[in-house]
Amino acid sequence: MSEFENQFLIVKELLSFKDYNKAIKRVIDFTLDTENIEYYKKTNSFLNWLDENESNEIEKNEKLTHLLEELHAFLSSKICNEHQNIISIKNLVKQYTTFSLGPIDLNINTGEIVGLVGENGNGKTTLLRSICGELHPTSGSINYNFDYEDTFDLRTKLVYIPQRTETWRGSMYENLEFTASCYGYKAEENNLVVDLIITRLGLRKYRNHRWNNLSSGYKMRFELARMLLRKPKILLIDEPLANLDILAQQTVLDDFRNIANSAFRPIAIVLSSQQLYEVEKTSNQVLFLKNGAQKNLNIASENEEKQFIIEFESTQSLSELKIAFESLQLISMEQNGGTLIATFPHNITINDFMKTIINQNVTISYMRNISNSTRRFFVN
Repeated sequence: MSEFENQFLIVKELLSFKDYNKAIKRVIDFTLDTENIEYYKKTNSFLNWLDENESNEIEKNEKLTHLLEELHAFLSSKICNEHQNIISIKNLVKQYTTFSLGPIDLNINTGEIVGLVGENGNGKTTLLRSICGELHPTSGSINYNFDYEDTFDLRTKLVYIPQRTETWRGSMYENLEFTASCYGYKAEENNLVVDLIITRLGLRKYRNHRWNNLSSGYKMRFELARMLLRKPKILLIDEPLANLDILAQQTVLDDFRNIANSAFRPIAIVLSSQQLYEVEKTSNQVLFLKNGAQKNLNIASENEEKQFIIEFESTQSLSELKIAFESLQLISMEQNGGTLIATFPHNITINDFMKTIINQNVTISYMRNISNSTRRFFVN
């Protein structure tokens, strides 16, 4: 089964469960995949109808289903784009007077999300700015494995969204219209594509808002909309989750996954974040930076000594817990930021841990297996 057919079946399931919000987003993705103005018009016509008929679930389902089937028929004849390596970083070092990033070795592929995690001041932003060409490496190389005509064209395809974005004038919609006109959209498709993208990113009702009327989270979404109009090869995003609540974080990360993994227009996304667990769930690769040095989550897991590590919270004392976990050959237990980190031999499993909790009557209010998480790097 092709990637597109798999995605199509997922959207049909979303409709069967009446998850219209996610289904509409994916229908818009498919519409943009067509690169066909007639389908832009059809989907926008549905979205305009939906503005006045949101509560009409029966007709909404019928119209969405019909539109989805039309898109499927059209896209089934298109050839899916294979994921490919677009950036290769070899022994990258960026040296400052008091700080050094690297050496960094990293391969970035279309259709994938690369997560950068680490404490503040450990090189995440420096790496992003190096990849996009704002900073020149002291040594090592960054190879861009795609065609580009000149530096301007390269910077168009390497889109960097900083954590703090610049102020802009006028309405959001006017800014996006201008962006679309600058990056090759024909006059007759300009507004159609802008309408699709702002709806895709949850900005439709804010289309006439100005910079000072938007929250930080929506400003970030506006920047993402503007950058997607540039049809980039890669998106580099610094702390996109910083100003979002937990629900908005999950929505944005889900958007990133679908945008990156388009069957016909796959791109790469590299994002930095302090939200370890959310990034790990979303990313294909995770890089942990400590004092500028690189640890890759998967590589580290293969090379380091295997251990079973649990993060948990309990009202019982350390001495009581150490006695309770004696049968599990407890290696160490320490307090870390209000939680406890217990380390056991690699042959201990989560089932063993939970059985011991029950048998020893240990009170637990929270627990997480961090044996394969970058969280363990923050502890050691």
